[in-house]
Amino acid sequence: MPDTPHLTPSRRRRSRGGLRAVAAVGVVLAVAAGGSYAAGFGPFARGDDGPDPAAMRQAHAFLADWAAGRLPSAAGRTTDPGKAQEVLQSFTAGLDIDKPRLTAADDGAEEDEDGTLGVPFTARMPVTGLGTWTYESRLPLREQDGGWKVDWRLSLVHPRLSDTEKFRLEREETTPPKVTDREGVSLVGGAYPSLAPLLGRLAGGEGGAGGPRGAVRLVDRASGKTVRTEASFGEKPDPATADRPVRTTLDATWQAAAEKALGEADGKNAALVALRVDNGEVLALANSPASGFNRAASGTYAPGSTWKIVTSSALLLKGAVAPDDVVDCPKYLTVGKEFHNVETSEHPGATFRKDFTESCNTAFIGLRGKLGDGELGKVARTYFGVGQEWHVGIPTYDGSVPAPKDETEKAASMIGQGRIQANPLIMASVTATAVSGEFHQPSLTAGHENGTRTEPLPGGVVSQLRGLMRATVTDGTARVLADLPGEVGAKTGTAEVSDDQDNNGWLVAHRGNVAVAVVVEEGVTGGGSAGPVVHSLLSAVPEDPS
Repeated sequence: MPDTPHLTPSRRRRSRGGLRAVAAVGVVLAVAAGGSYAAGFGPFARGDDGPDPAAMRQAHAFLADWAAGRLPSAAGRTTDPGKAQEVLQSFTAGLDIDKPRLTAADDGAEEDEDGTLGVPFTARMPVTGLGTWTYESRLPLREQDGGWKVDWRLSLVHPRLSDTEKFRLEREETTPPKVTDREGVSLVGGAYPSLAPLLGRLAGGEGGAGGPRGAVRLVDRASGKTVRTEASFGEKPDPATADRPVRTTLDATWQAAAEKALGEADGKNAALVALRVDNGEVLALANSPASGFNRAASGTYAPGSTWKIVTSSALLLKGAVAPDDVVDCPKYLTVGKEFHNVETSEHPGATFRKDFTESCNTAFIGLRGKLGDGELGKVARTYFGVGQEWHVGIPTYDGSVPAPKDETEKAASMIGQGRIQANPLIMASVTATAVSGEFHQPSLTAGHENGTRTEPLPGGVVSQLRGLMRATVTDGTARVLADLPGEVGAKTGTAEVSDDQDNNGWLVAHRGNVAVAVVVEEGVTGGGSAGPVVHSLLSAVPEDPS
């Protein structure tokens, strides 16, 4: 199924060494600002051209490896690999940090007094079950043996980490809150394991009041005494409402079916969201593994070809293409880099409908000139609410569609790659908006502020999108859903992650008043990995929720 944008024909997964990396939750990669490194003194040479690009590449690579859990590789980029690996491992494991996000500030790089090149970076450290600890640090790089190495020191991990002081995670014992589904059915972590890490958040809302509480303390290594509190999580609940059950939008039947459906992911990391099309209320939210990081609502993934729903909307809105227009689908298309379809498939003389149902990358990339550089992001924000601030009832990542920096990145963005980031909550909402024409801020509990501002999609565009998604089930890459009752529409997606990882598999679908999105990490293809998950879910629930 031709979803995947391979940059070269040889771009394949090479090994499974090291820990699993998660799509797009690592470092935000950026190309070092222009100029070249001329022979001279220090990392800036003549002082006008900016830092040596080779040094910046090493900084980004170190942060990317650390963020993705490739600690031996990260340590190998330092001047003391043994010590670096030991400290990075103990820091993330000891503080229950899951999937760090490390973002370098390229424009702040400068030469330090000791002759190293200092690259500032922001660390966002998700502490399992509590929240995200955010701080600023600095990465020192030094020339060594004709190249650049990260000059290892404890303070680069955190400015206050030293030989005399370290960090300790403390969790406060709290009574599990009472949470029910939309009909008052009790939701407990044992019966619905994906909800166990979220119950406190559901009870306390986005601020976490009434949920899990804890802190990261800086302590003296010798005495163990607290020096200072670096981060605090959670708030004490209001005694007047502490015993009152919190009613959610979840549906116990759908949640149970979602938990079971993720068993079809064959043990891979996966996430699922199902929500109502008419009002955005979340019926089910599930993660595999159930404990730890909430991939469904807080994950940062390239959405791959499921994003072609948004791309198609942008093209249809301005009349740049119609479903029956011929838009050729060649094997290859070079835009700075070579893009091609899975197994280098091609569809000569294909219509745009065929390109959508078969998920032809080269056809969509070939239409990039029909859209302005910032137009895709504007459509995503204006009609789908992507990138605006959502208030769902738990912490969420609400998407990012930055304007492309060059023509190659614009090509990638047309097929949901480049720097576009989303998660199942976002893509379920995108699907609901596409088939109804109206964005509804997703919600898990009632009474949240809605600060989003969107416009409805024209009825003609909605009809075309529904037709394209239905054809994808009957005649395209989502045939895995064709035997389900009801009029199901869908879009598959496959998203590249890195050279040493299999692609993530995506599938979004709608039936009746429900939209669903599933991602399976390293699922290879959307239809093959996420398809069985969606099929299992929709086979186990009513055609329409009450």
